[in-house]
Amino acid sequence: MSKASISSHLKSSIRLFLTGFGMGSADIVPGVSGGTVAFIMGIYEELIQSIKTVSGEVPKLFLQGKFREAWEKIPFAFLIPLAIGLFTAVLSLSNAVSYLLQTYPEFLWSFFFGLIVASVMIVRKRVVTWNTHDYAAVVLMTVVAYVVVGAVPVETPNTLLALFLSGAIAICAMILPGISGSFLLVIMGKYEQVLMAINSRDFLSLAVFGLGTVVGLGLFSRVLSWLFKKHHDVVIAMLMGFMVGSLRKVWPWKEVLLTRINSHGELVPVVEQNILPGQFNTDVLFSIALMILGYLLVTMLDKVHVTKEYVKDIDDKQFVKEHAEAIKSQKSGEL
Repeated sequence: MSKASISSHLKSSIRLFLTGFGMGSADIVPGVSGGTVAFIMGIYEELIQSIKTVSGEVPKLFLQGKFREAWEKIPFAFLIPLAIGLFTAVLSLSNAVSYLLQTYPEFLWSFFFGLIVASVMIVRKRVVTWNTHDYAAVVLMTVVAYVVVGAVPVETPNTLLALFLSGAIAICAMILPGISGSFLLVIMGKYEQVLMAINSRDFLSLAVFGLGTVVGLGLFSRVLSWLFKKHHDVVIAMLMGFMVGSLRKVWPWKEVLLTRINSHGELVPVVEQNILPGQFNTDVLFSIALMILGYLLVTMLDKVHVTKEYVKDIDDKQFVKEHAEAIKSQKSGEL
């Protein structure tokens, strides 16, 4: 492998690690999706395709005894740095994010609000041609996401089947920009059950939940992959709608209407209502500044990504041109 290839591979791995770190950071916060980060960093469709390959083609080849082909099909160069970044964020930032959510919720939500608004503006540009169907998809999914993130938690049966289905639904949400899997677990009344299973080492419940996530991820990745191939613009518009609707959850200023005592004996909000800030003070100014910071951060990341893609495209075209000229010269010499 040449030095240029090693350098390019290293840069790609670092970028994927940072993307995974961003995804993990987002997934820690209830109401924010790591899928949003994957989308704005331009790896979303590749992520869906990789999940589809690992959960479909690879097991099929293994069952056929084609172990080498199956091994070569796994996109290690893409998945490993992404996974390392994601788990690094979860392990290193969980306590910090939990502290910020409890101590400075308005500031944290303001930052994420700016991130998502910028993400919506970026995603909008990825629809090749806007038409009536695309606009309708945005409106419909905005309403759906708005209703979902404002839903009151419900009680679901305390059975292994319910836990399996909860895992399948939650993992689907985690790869959708704008919808948080952990928040859906809260709505389905399974968030605390999963946490208790982790703390009590209830391996049976964790295995059933994990199996649900594997099945849900495998099936949903196929649906998304097919939709991207057949209805690309409509799917992008739908994902954009999910992100717009999720802004209801990350609005910084809220009024608590209903509370409950969780399993740790803590008073937590159940139903909240978005409000305008009561007074225009230093905290509000700082929150607005964090919104702007989040917006600018995503915008700059997108510009870097677009610039790299443009340069790569130019390099590819130049390579093709030079290669064609070389072949033409070679043929002329032979004649």
